[in-house]
Amino acid sequence: MSTFLTKAVMDFFIAFGIVLGGAMVGGIGAVVSLQPPTQTMLDVADRIKIWALAAAVGGTIDPMRVIESNFFDGNLSPAIKQILYLLFAFMGAHMGSELVRWMCGGSRG
Repeated sequence: MSTFLTKAVMDFFIAFGIVLGGAMVGGIGAVVSLQPPTQTMLDVADRIKIWALAAAVGGTIDPMRVIESNFFDGNLSPAIKQILYLLFAFMGAHMGSELVRWMCGGSRG
């Protein structure tokens, strides 16, 4: 598998796992603290999405610097790759939160 595709798949599953794992462990914490676990899991899944995205692509502002420096220098390929990595990580985080919503029987809104 190519390096690009490997990293994109890894970013997807890292973000997916962060959201899913964070919501599950948050649900356990809710049970321990006598709070409603399903609502807590839904809240955690929604709040942790942006952090899952950031962690999946490296945890720093470097991906944004890569996009900015390469785009303005006219090197579109590295900028497009970085944008696609962010897109894959976003899809993983969103799929994780949707899975939590589905498991908890929550609805949108």
